[in-house]
Amino acid sequence: MPFVRSNSVDLCYETFGDPADPTMLLIMGLGEQMTTWPDGFCAALAARGFHVIRFDNRDIGLSTWLDHLGDVDVPALFAGDLSSARYGLPDMAADTAGLIEALGVRRAHLVGVSMGGMIAQLVAAERPDLVASLASISSTTGDRSVGQATLDDVSLLMPRPDADSAAAIAADVSLYRLIGSPGLEISEDDRISSAAAKVRRAYHPAGTARQFAATVTAADRTPSLRMLKVPTVVIHGEADRLVDVSGGRATAAAVPGAELVLIPGMGHDLPEGVWGRIVDAIATNAARA
Repeated sequence: MPFVRSNSVDLCYETFGDPADPTMLLIMGLGEQMTTWPDGFCAALAARGFHVIRFDNRDIGLSTWLDHLGDVDVPALFAGDLSSARYGLPDMAADTAGLIEALGVRRAHLVGVSMGGMIAQLVAAERPDLVASLASISSTTGDRSVGQATLDDVSLLMPRPDADSAAAIAADVSLYRLIGSPGLEISEDDRISSAAAKVRRAYHPAGTARQFAATVTAADRTPSLRMLKVPTVVIHGEADRLVDVSGGRATAAAVPGAELVLIPGMGHDLPEGVWGRIVDAIATNAARA
């Protein structure tokens, strides 16, 4: 797969569709590789007339791993001590903006999920010259009064550094049983297959921890969101246990003219049963640009 140099890291990316079509950049969430954007979902967006690009964020997948920065103290993070954070969401937003520029794209339609939605919001606020439209999925504003997890144990998000392949796969399957879509279940075989593909491609728990620290140290983006002038759609599952639907509601309320699309039965994943509705919402919003 190709790489580009951006903000002192090498970002691995992949494309779908015709390069002559408007660019749509997909930004993935915490600890997830670009392949968590399903191939069929990317193809569906390409079929709607977009040149779709997905990429691995820093510290995950095949993009640059930043182990030289040191490990994050995860227990301290959960206890409220944020001093071990190694970088922030603004750094990841700068990566994304640099990717757009390095690829020679004048303006891109941004689609971000979860942490990727936070990054997309920052890019739209800080580099509006690069952004044609914004779709924020399963994300929130950074206001700690909204969008909080309703899980009993949020530490389940952290993959174990000492896990072998079998344990890593089992942990991912267990996590998505908790945060996935209860009204739109996928088969257990599909869950296992997806988790195994992630582990085979790249397993990097330290990067997930550093990304997590970037999210928990992030500032409230609400004031910046109120200044956005880009066409925006906010998409959220009503059954999301990781980022409560209040985060999506607050995002849509903050961005002038934003459309809010709530999907019953959808949790913190992208089940195939809702691809059509999500693709329609993204494409309709992009057409407003």
